[in-house]
Amino acid sequence: MGMGVDVRNRIAKRAAKEISEGMIVNLGIGIPSLVPNHLPPNSKVMFHAENGILGMGESPKRGNENPTLCNAAGFPVTIVPGASFFDSAIAFGMIRAGFLDVTILGGLEVSEKGDLANWIVPGKRVPGIGGAMELAKKAQKVIVLMNHCNKKGEPKIVKECTLPLTAKACVNMIITDMAVIEVTGGGLLLKEVMAPFTTDDVVKYTDAPLEIANNVEVIM
Repeated sequence: MGMGVDVRNRIAKRAAKEISEGMIVNLGIGIPSLVPNHLPPNSKVMFHAENGILGMGESPKRGNENPTLCNAAGFPVTIVPGASFFDSAIAFGMIRAGFLDVTILGGLEVSEKGDLANWIVPGKRVPGIGGAMELAKKAQKVIVLMNHCNKKGEPKIVKECTLPLTAKACVNMIITDMAVIEVTGGGLLLKEVMAPFTTDDVVKYTDAPLEIANNVEVIM
């Protein structure tokens, strides 16, 4: 059940399909940060960062980093034509006003109702809940990218989250190393399975009831 580098990119590549031209998109740290690598070149997508950038480009080549230009995680970034800068309060104003089309976040647990727990890692010191709670509640579409199971092999998609919640009933779609699952009003809908896994594997490693779509697509 390990996560190789290519598995992370496979998840990110599938997530990139949910982004279309002209969108404003916020990416969390971890697997979500790989999503831009899988968009067509020169795609007109404006990436938003909570620290005050709209219009981030790819990571700079070594030696070309601008020390004053970084994303919310502190990593150096470049900007695209038409980018703008603002303070953190305006960055959050954009989020809270619902201007973000999509946010793609990591997750520790997602419940069958789409509750998200992604900020407190048991046994680790964390700085606080941060902007994830606003992003989770206010983006038009919330996509969670994560391993299907945790390091102990336990399902991360559960009936009820046991970890402290980031936000309730906020997740629209979950993409894991095994599957693409949509959160609907009636629960979780399995739409796609990542080969070599099967529908049975996904059901076995999901700790919440799954409805299975009529034509589950297999992603090779």
